[in-house]
Amino acid sequence: MSPILIQEVLQTLPHRFPFVMVDRVLSAEDGVVHALKNVSVNEPFFPGHFPQEPVMPGVLIVEALAQASMFCLHGQLEPGTVGYLAGVEGARFRRKVIPGDQLHLHAKLEFLRRGLGKTTCRAEVDGELAAEATILFAVAKG
Repeated sequence: MSPILIQEVLQTLPHRFPFVMVDRVLSAEDGVVHALKNVSVNEPFFPGHFPQEPVMPGVLIVEALAQASMFCLHGQLEPGTVGYLAGVEGARFRRKVIPGDQLHLHAKLEFLRRGLGKTTCRAEVDGELAAEATILFAVAKG
């Protein structure tokens, strides 16, 4: 498949600046996703999240993983369907994510039944594990 560029990302996700955490989807096939979040020094959270040592907040890394998880269902959902975060299990943070990093978001769909789903996710920077979590979500008309 060809990458999903930001224009289509914005058609899929209901989020808008400053809360879109997926810049590009490199692959989305058979319930497995590889997406990117380019972490810029211009992110609105950096001035307040350790100004002397800017670090991307862990909750926003989890949000990025949750947004990437929606692409596990790419092409399967009706237009206007929204994924709502229902839970996070086993979140672990292994390294700091700082300005200039490219966050590689990996998600694998474990199941989707009656509008409830689960993905196992990991975020990497330069091939090194930055974070991992299991994301639980509900899909419904927005």
